[in-house]
Amino acid sequence: MGKNLIQQARGKGGPSYRSPGFRFVADARHRPLFQGIVNGTVMDIVHCPGHYAPLLKITYEDNVEAITIAPEGIRVGEIVSCGSGSELKSGNIIPLREIPEGTLIHNIELVPGDGGKMVRSSGTFAKISAKLKDKILVLLPSKKQKEFALDCRASIGIVAGGGRVDKPFLKAGVRHFKKRARNKRYPMISGSAQNAVDHPFGNKRTSRKSKARPISRNAPPGRKVGMIAARRTGRKK
Repeated sequence: MGKNLIQQARGKGGPSYRSPGFRFVADARHRPLFQGIVNGTVMDIVHCPGHYAPLLKITYEDNVEAITIAPEGIRVGEIVSCGSGSELKSGNIIPLREIPEGTLIHNIELVPGDGGKMVRSSGTFAKISAKLKDKILVLLPSKKQKEFALDCRASIGIVAGGGRVDKPFLKAGVRHFKKRARNKRYPMISGSAQNAVDHPFGNKRTSRKSKARPISRNAPPGRKVGMIAARRTGRKK
């Protein structure tokens, strides 16, 4: 008797595969769009299991509270500002049209007002590479350039928590609990190393364990693994 594959079981949404959102502090995002400029005070720097970077709790002068990604060098009690006309200072949130070329930024909006979607992991930063008439070119951490609208906002500075991946885990148990906090699958093993009931590539009947082969784009979830919709097969001539 077989059982559901992991990619099938995750689709059911059971407690074993549900994101532990009750542990997370909040969604880290810029405050909603508004006209003008407003100052805020950093009330606290908190850790959230759902984010690799530390988070800032900010209370603005108009009593709006926001939780956003913390930049390097920020401290509790510091004054930060948000809006058009803000000073070019680490932690401030400014539209891309007002940020000079070469400035390091993070937490960039894809659509004006969405709160920030890109460059949010610890130690990362992007750089404005060019300013055109109707768009801004930004160099991302992947070394690729992406176009953004002029009114998209971004935070100034580098995301705090850099060097997080430098410390080795040393023990598998430590990594297990790190992954468990975010409900990530660990360890990740190849399909050919699994049993036949766990994966289409798994079996123990031959010394050649893998049964990898091309599969259709329209295959069901339990079979859609390996070379999905391969453009070509066979040895190159």
